[in-house]
Amino acid sequence: MSADPIRIQLINPNTSVPMTEKIRATGQLVAGPGVSITAVCPSKGPSSIESHTEEILAAQAVVEAIGEAERASGPSPDAHVIACFGDPGLDAARETTGAPVLGIAEAAMHAATLVGRHFSVVTTLDRTLGRAEDLVLRYGFERACVGLRAAEVPVLALEEADADAVAVITGSALAAVREDRADVIVLGCAGMTDLCQTLAEATGVPVIDGVAASVGMALGLVRMGTRTSRLREYAPPKA
Repeated sequence: MSADPIRIQLINPNTSVPMTEKIRATGQLVAGPGVSITAVCPSKGPSSIESHTEEILAAQAVVEAIGEAERASGPSPDAHVIACFGDPGLDAARETTGAPVLGIAEAAMHAATLVGRHFSVVTTLDRTLGRAEDLVLRYGFERACVGLRAAEVPVLALEEADADAVAVITGSALAAVREDRADVIVLGCAGMTDLCQTLAEATGVPVIDGVAASVGMALGLVRMGTRTSRLREYAPPKA
């Protein structure tokens, strides 16, 4: 009798169903057969995460999604992925469950340093660059990250990105390679998850999507039998 499949839940904290499906498709492609990938999004809340206010709501949605999955009948997910580049609610999520929880920004930055020396982040709107910079510093990648660039493409324009949106994002990625001297590009939005191949072909450098990176790392942690520490900071919160 075969063992139960590894179960990974991908959480898109905005309400976009088309984007959630794109995220699920990437996750399943990376995971391969024999791994159960589910992708969820809240029914209420912001349609995109493009401000500090929306990020607070997104963090709540992340914690609620993990709680619902772990209270449901049947096996709980073996790992969770927060599919938003701001990694909203990551610390709270790790308090909520002993299963590994990965944020796509943290995972993408780690992956980038494994395949190149310097990376630049190409994201959506200029107003989100401050949050990206905060995460670079928090995760300790200030020496590896040589650029943060906003394509000024709204998140919801990525549900089904048209040729104009892709051209603008490609231009930002090319500028990162030429001007920042980046040898890896990190995509700064889960909605860009289907653009890796296009951008890699245009720039000639590796392009890292955090959804794919997170799923791959989550699988590794689960197969290693590694769970989130319950000592000190990530101990379960008081009831």
